[in-house]
Amino acid sequence: RDPRRARQDGGSPERRPAKERLGPGLQLDMESQRTSVLHKVVNFAPDPLPARQYDRQTTEPISFYLSGLEELLSWKSTADDTFNVSIEPLAKRQPPLDSNRPRTLVCHDMKGGYLEDRFIQGSEVCDPFVFYHWCYIDIFVYFSHHTVTIPPVVWTNAAHRNGVLMLGTFITEWTDGGKMCESFLAGEEEAYHSVAEQLAAIAQFYRFDGWLVNIENNLSATAAQNMPLFLRYLTDRVHQAVPGGKVLWYDSVLKSGELMWQNELNDSNQIFFEACDGFFTNYNWKDEQLLQTRDMAGERRCDIYVGVDVFGRGNVVSSGFDSDKSLSLIRHHGLSAAIFAPGWVYEHLGPTDFLHNENKFWGLLSEWLPTHSVCSLPFGTSFSLGMGKKHFSKGQENGTKPWYNLSAQEAQPLYTSRRLPSGGWLRTRCCVQDAWCGGSSLLLEGAIPPGANHITAKLFSFQMPAPRRLYLVLIYKPESPSQAVSIAPELTTQESSACYTIDVLARPVEATRHKPSLLLIPPLHLAQFLRGCGQRGDPGWQGRCYELELQNCVLNELSVSVSRRQSGQDEVPFAYRLGEIWVMDAAHLGSSLFAAAPVSPIEVAHVQWHHPSPEDLSVSLTLLWTYPPSEAKCFRVHYRRGSCVSDSEPPPLLIGEAHMSQYRLTNLKVPNVQSEASCSLEFFVEPVPPNGVQVANALWGKLLFVYSNPKLPNTGGSTNVN
Repeated sequence: RDPRRARQDGGSPERRPAKERLGPGLQLDMESQRTSVLHKVVNFAPDPLPARQYDRQTTEPISFYLSGLEELLSWKSTADDTFNVSIEPLAKRQPPLDSNRPRTLVCHDMKGGYLEDRFIQGSEVCDPFVFYHWCYIDIFVYFSHHTVTIPPVVWTNAAHRNGVLMLGTFITEWTDGGKMCESFLAGEEEAYHSVAEQLAAIAQFYRFDGWLVNIENNLSATAAQNMPLFLRYLTDRVHQAVPGGKVLWYDSVLKSGELMWQNELNDSNQIFFEACDGFFTNYNWKDEQLLQTRDMAGERRCDIYVGVDVFGRGNVVSSGFDSDKSLSLIRHHGLSAAIFAPGWVYEHLGPTDFLHNENKFWGLLSEWLPTHSVCSLPFGTSFSLGMGKKHFSKGQENGTKPWYNLSAQEAQPLYTSRRLPSGGWLRTRCCVQDAWCGGSSLLLEGAIPPGANHITAKLFSFQMPAPRRLYLVLIYKPESPSQAVSIAPELTTQESSACYTIDVLARPVEATRHKPSLLLIPPLHLAQFLRGCGQRGDPGWQGRCYELELQNCVLNELSVSVSRRQSGQDEVPFAYRLGEIWVMDAAHLGSSLFAAAPVSPIEVAHVQWHHPSPEDLSVSLTLLWTYPPSEAKCFRVHYRRGSCVSDSEPPPLLIGEAHMSQYRLTNLKVPNVQSEASCSLEFFVEPVPPNGVQVANALWGKLLFVYSNPKLPNTGGSTNVN
């Protein structure tokens, strides 16, 4: 970080005592921790923030788009853009995107985009739109009608965490779009090279994975001639700038420059397909056009993404809950699918029963949607959707307001709903009434069929060599005190030679089921996962650790199995909330999985003072720190309101959760400084590692923020105390 961002007032540093008592439960040893100390003079002079990166009303950081060619060509990254940089690396999944198999793309089109999802630190909203069926898809396109649609960082984080590529959109439309295309395509190659270089640089800087190019206007003969050259140059630059990046072309203009949707790949548009990574067809196709498209694409048929408009606009095969009819035809020809505007479920049916309707929609499509698989350990999730009516930590409420932040969404499982031929039923669904961590848990409910001993729910597909010894952790909560059933994780494996197959639609090879052994006394490192869980017989959240030894096989599925405790012919109902599940290689369970680094000294930027009323004072500011990448899934930001006249130390309060190494506090009410006094506040940054184990307080970041009236001498500055 640029240290100048924390030294806006100048002045000399000041030492603080080596140890300070920080209140109950927060004893920080400042001799072993670097602590920032910042002095500020209250100043009400206007200090506007860049309107593009911050909300005009609240100064909260927001995601944004670029309008027009001028904004695109003048774009340069600044320190204020870092809020929009994705911190989530693309999770590895099998099979790889470039394998020769049909793929699935989802194109987001939700009321123009940039709604509540533009607020990077989240928003208070009830029943928001969320997407969570990531296991079925390979590419997500964030779409809007702005010239350059930069995906909101919360979407990129959620997609990457689930192994899905995120693309932005470059679109030109109508008369203005035609003029824009003329300005960069009808001249020398330097013009369209500049546009391509900027688009590639934007994807690289914000860490998303490429572009959908959508030209919805007529082109002059010269512009039409240069369009494939621009598309090829853009594709090459994206490949250089973004590992695994993709550029797709939407079926719109022809090589002649005429705007005429073809609903197929043919001689009039093949030149664009050959210049990029994939072709997204329009939606009004017929079966014979799929055959024509398949034959023309040849070996690249999986790079054809056949459009399915869920709203059913125009003359389409099917839409809405009947969209599976379109998918069945697409898959019959071995083509990939592009599902456009699945937000129909939310927009058309409303938010009230959205989660139920969303599971129904994707459940109807699931026959034609091969899943991708987890291929690395450790693997764990709390099933959080990135939204909730409340917020939970270790099963306890730590927030009572509704919230929405897709950066907090964790890896999502398969969602199942089925009735069994022999009786009994099984369903998994999201539950926002209670959670172990975040805003939701996974509700597993059903009934064991008469005569059957158990019923199994598949959660995740795996595809990786099995380590010799595995540890598993399951945290769950029974919905009733029934002693008739028990729950445990289950793993399936295949022989190593049978695992890796290109044809993901082929009948699966016979798998071997394994029931891990319960560890009554888990290893110390493993036991840390269970902190906060009740004891046996406790009706609340319970945790169990398991061990499994394997040899010469490949992990295939992670499931949970519900078993009846006593044999019988009756149907046995059950309901469990699943709060967290982990699978770990025992060989890597040592300190590396649990070691935590200290948070760097905290810096401050963009301090703004406000007088909500003559008696009240509030402040907005940005906290910045550094931390090793991927070693924290989030940071909890705590605040202690200091005192201007006494040494009283109220307990610190949790005020927010950051999903990057910075956080902006807005309109924080603070003690009003008196003319002959100074006041102090304290901020703490607590790293939360991926396994959720609590980090020692001595490793937290701390800032002592001192402020005074302008009548007092301005000492300014900041320092780090070792």
